Amino acid sequence: MLLCGRLASRASRLPIATGARSHYSRHASTGNSKVYNQTLRLPQTDFPQRPQRPANYAATSRHLADQIYAWQLANNPGPQFILHDGPPYANGDLHLGHALNRITKDIINRYQVLRGRRVRYIPGWDCHGLPIELKALAKLGTANGKAPATDAGDGAAASLDPLKIRRVARKTALTTLEAQKRELQEWGVLADWDVVYRTLDLDYEVRQLGVFRTMVEKGLIYRRTRPVYWSPSSRTALAEAELEYKADHRSQSAYVRFPMTVDATLAKRLGVQLQTLHNRPVYALIWTTTPWTLPANRAIAVHPEIEYVLVDPTSSGHDGSTTPQTGDTGPGPLYIVAKARLADLSAKLGLPADAPGSTTVAGSHLVGLTYLHPLNETILPVIAASYVTADSGTGLVHTAPGHGLEDYEACLALGIPAYAPVDDRGCFTAEAGPALIGKPVLTEGNRAVLDLLTAAGALLHRETIVHSYPYDWRSKQPVIQRATPQWFANLHSIQTPAIRALDAVAALPASSITRLQGYVAGRKEWCISRQRAWGVPIPVLYNEATGEALCTAATIDHIIGVLQERGTDAWWYGSVADFIPPAYRNDGQTYRRGTDTMDVWFDSGTSWTLLEAFRPPADQDPQPLADLYLEGSDQHRGWFQSSLLTAIATTGRAPFRKLVTHGFTLDAEGRKMSKSLGNVIDPRTVVQGGADRRRQPALGIDGLRLWVASTEYTKDVTVSDQALVTVGDTLRKFRNTARFMLGNLETGTVGETNEVITDVDRYALLELNDFLAQATAAYDALAFNKVYQHLARFTNAFLSAFYFDITKDRLYAEAPASSRRRSTQVVLHHLLRGYASVLAPLTIHLAEEIHHHHQKRVSEPSPSPVPASTVETADSSVAKPASVYAQPWPTPNPEWENSSLRHTWRALLPVRDEAMLALERARQEKHIGRSLDADLVFYISEGPLAAQCREAGRLFNMVPDDLAEVFIVSNVHLTTDPAEWRRGQSEGAYLAVGNTVPVNYPVAPHHGVVEGTVQVAVRQATKHKCPRCWRLCSAGVDALCPRCREVVGGIEDAATA
Repeated sequence: MLLCGRLASRASRLPIATGARSHYSRHASTGNSKVYNQTLRLPQTDFPQRPQRPANYAATSRHLADQIYAWQLANNPGPQFILHDGPPYANGDLHLGHALNRITKDIINRYQVLRGRRVRYIPGWDCHGLPIELKALAKLGTANGKAPATDAGDGAAASLDPLKIRRVARKTALTTLEAQKRELQEWGVLADWDVVYRTLDLDYEVRQLGVFRTMVEKGLIYRRTRPVYWSPSSRTALAEAELEYKADHRSQSAYVRFPMTVDATLAKRLGVQLQTLHNRPVYALIWTTTPWTLPANRAIAVHPEIEYVLVDPTSSGHDGSTTPQTGDTGPGPLYIVAKARLADLSAKLGLPADAPGSTTVAGSHLVGLTYLHPLNETILPVIAASYVTADSGTGLVHTAPGHGLEDYEACLALGIPAYAPVDDRGCFTAEAGPALIGKPVLTEGNRAVLDLLTAAGALLHRETIVHSYPYDWRSKQPVIQRATPQWFANLHSIQTPAIRALDAVAALPASSITRLQGYVAGRKEWCISRQRAWGVPIPVLYNEATGEALCTAATIDHIIGVLQERGTDAWWYGSVADFIPPAYRNDGQTYRRGTDTMDVWFDSGTSWTLLEAFRPPADQDPQPLADLYLEGSDQHRGWFQSSLLTAIATTGRAPFRKLVTHGFTLDAEGRKMSKSLGNVIDPRTVVQGGADRRRQPALGIDGLRLWVASTEYTKDVTVSDQALVTVGDTLRKFRNTARFMLGNLETGTVGETNEVITDVDRYALLELNDFLAQATAAYDALAFNKVYQHLARFTNAFLSAFYFDITKDRLYAEAPASSRRRSTQVVLHHLLRGYASVLAPLTIHLAEEIHHHHQKRVSEPSPSPVPASTVETADSSVAKPASVYAQPWPTPNPEWENSSLRHTWRALLPVRDEAMLALERARQEKHIGRSLDADLVFYISEGPLAAQCREAGRLFNMVPDDLAEVFIVSNVHLTTDPAEWRRGQSEGAYLAVGNTVPVNYPVAPHHGVVEGTVQVAVRQATKHKCPRCWRLCSAGVDALCPRCREVVGGIEDAATA
């Protein structure tokens, strides 16, 4: 049985016509075929082959985005969805990290709009803080004829009026903010751009001060002089979240001996006779990596349960004798160290590796002894501390309560005050002594201390070590710990409820919750004060005489009232009397304003307060204010944590329902992008192209967005020129795929009621169902890289390489109104609707172009996404945009489901794969030039399948005509005769033979399953080439095949009618 197949591959080489030209193409050809070119229904569309230039998209996309945002907020029927924006810093240009962050958020929001939810997204900016203040200082320095300030340690900040700094800083932040805002709008970020939030806005600052006031009322805010991380380069205190740890920091470490007070108490505690210590100095030996803190030493700490030993470096090490070795002129020194440290200390300091017979005592015996400070001859105590270990150093710890939190807490319990002779520049003060005054502690001052120790005979050994050390994350300079009076939030009482609240928060990746809980559990307090001018003032007055802070809920309420009326700048220029509440104006005291400002993490961490306005007035729902927070993984230490802590402290609940974190953008070698490495890729280069267009082509906004979608953003993301080129190629494939579909739809010919009649079309709808289900599941899981992969696979493997190849013949060569052609056009209609919707959150411009051109083609308008009667909050005054976002999300259609058909095609596809391999072998061996030069012979071996095939003349429920179309050959022959099959092989009629494939599938109409095996052979087509469709299924040379003869006849009849 021989029947014809499909249009020759020449049609696939013909370009898609554009503009208003006729569908009947007049492309040049050779031979008799040119007579029939005008009768082919080739694709025609004005859908552009290339996107517009990025600049041409900007204005229209902003306008359409504004329309979409307003319309969906007023008319979408679903619940409200709030993705709360973590404010980026208003400093510098946007980079790829910003693109990863903001576009990922926008994909989420746009998908939620498509699913019918009312998305509320308010972009924000973090506008206070040091980097902006430094820029302001640089500008003020230049304006005043001075060299620009290079860091906050310059004298500019101290000498300038804070109001001048604040005015310039505000202008600097707003200028940068507006530039960033314009670029974000160009990226297509869907938002209410008229209602952005800025941490410098008065209403925001007032809400922030309200949170501070509530925390004061709850007793969570206090002031204390204690060690904090201090940045000499920034001249301000830092919180843990503002630190970066540099793994290769180099420090000078030192072994230093402190002379013990030798008396009867010492001898008794050590368990030796006093005469044994006669004229023999006894030293407590310590090791430190911060020699500069030694002038602030106030104690030596030991662990009560560690064993300590009194060792003699000059002893023989065999009998424990303290007799001086030969050549010594007098008794040598004795050292107290942890017994467990002897082996490690022997090589460096010459101590015996073990000390048999030496006195060993528990650390508790040493507590209460005294020693003499080698630099200032102060008598100081030995104290107990549980944090001391024998894992490193000597087992005795130099303790400076002004330069370490553990030291501070251990000394505080004993009434030993913090002492830190270091100023805010990180230089020694006069209290450290004339030899050290003014020297920077981390450099020159550190060397000077070592020199003083050497001169005092206290330095036994020094060496350079490489270790992890904290740096200021803004200035990239090392920090110190320094005791200063600061304001703190007490986290002890809110740690447990915060950690418990996180148990109810979803996260992507799931490890985010554990990580955030770990950070919260590790913090006991939060230093919230900063010694800068550009920030929100801490609203506290101080008694001039006593220095005592006046800080109550009532005093803060009064101050907030003044600031709300005059602005926060008034804190620096208004009369102090205005800020004193009436109850304190006649108490006979004089007050001054504080000069500290709030930590910027407190600024941004209270941004959740603006969401309270979107909760219905009567809503007492304890659910979180935001559905989602999404930021970089570094925000576990930053915004995620500060938002959680301030919300728990004031409302008792977490402000977010779900946390999503993304990684950092890295270059192809896995390095962080930085200007110094020259590996930064500017988003504008991605959009507009680089100097070398082959290496850095212009991808447009859609290309930038598609790159973001292609990444597995929950991990660090590597980006390279080649990766971006690949994304650009994929985007072009998406565009050309849509263009093909649009080109094969004619205006007004396809409506919702057209029938799908062929199995390949029905199978295409099954594939569309699967694709929509996969894409929906990936979007729901926020796995946008999987959406990208599903799109690419559906486009390349199914549409382009399968369905389009199969259906080109009927689209181009069959009669315009034929039922088979209409069937495929109906499928193209559904494909376009689903394709545009799935693309819409990713490639906003391409999706809108597809939607616009598709709407012009269909005869029946797409239904409104929601009947008006079901939208309680619908606002008819807001115009419905002509946008894909005003259409319903395309979910899988149950009417397209057909389990029998699905089973049949699963059986067919492995046979088709074998046939394609056999055709390729025949092509490689030069037997055929193209698949239409061939016929296929299907051999069905004896059994139920063969019997059914002989009875019905079908295989896979298809007649040979349909099989020829699916297998893209000119003719198909079915045989169940083994003799005929062997004869074809023996006579060499078969050009290539595929492997045997076992198959089973249900047979219509009774749906019983038949089983058998199928083998495919390729043979030369035996008929003649049709000059119109190029299939080899014509009866004679230059004769039309039966199908084409009928189509051409119909066209001629219509022309003469």
